[in-house]
Amino acid sequence: MYGYSTAMDLEDVLTRIESRLTTLGLSAHAASLAAKKPDAIRNLKRAVKSGDRRGVTTETLTALAPVLKTTAAWLLEGVGDPTPGNRVRVVGRIGAGAEIQPEFEQIPPDGLYEIEVPFPIASDAIAFQVEGDSMWPRYDPGDVIICWRQGADAEEVVGWEAAVRTADGKRYLKRIQRGARAGTFDLESHNAAPIRSVTIEWAAEIQGVVRFGQWRRR
Repeated sequence: MYGYSTAMDLEDVLTRIESRLTTLGLSAHAASLAAKKPDAIRNLKRAVKSGDRRGVTTETLTALAPVLKTTAAWLLEGVGDPTPGNRVRVVGRIGAGAEIQPEFEQIPPDGLYEIEVPFPIASDAIAFQVEGDSMWPRYDPGDVIICWRQGADAEEVVGWEAAVRTADGKRYLKRIQRGARAGTFDLESHNAAPIRSVTIEWAAEIQGVVRFGQWRRR
């Protein structure tokens, strides 16, 4: 996870957090407890006051964002609308055991469908519906995963669960590890054999999961 290197950055983050607390009528303590980060905001205030440069992790901001009814990206850098909508477009299916080949999917240009989820969604978010059970019990068929459209360099998601598209045109939900050959990666499952030494064309860290039955099609 990444932190901030300057006291000014931390002060900006704290200002945005406090603006959401005021808007929602929440105390810092109540928000931290709801995010299951009991000392998060208090520690951030102390860091700002002392000029501590250790920063704040994106894990903490991701936990606080739904409680503050905003996005981690807005808390982190002020990116986007502080109160975005709660709809996201499902742009395809992703394989967790199943093998998804996007070029053979019958998907309209604007995606499969739009869903309403129980938390705010950034404007650049996209979603995939999980197919297969190789990532059970972390993910079930019918769950929806949310990630950023732009994606990231594959090296940035090593060790993490991510949505990936491989060079042979297949789409998977897997844990990413470095492969035996330079520039390749292993795709690991929770209860299936790993897929070894593949080339990744696109990767995106999982930003959120909506369980089957908790999202509503619009």
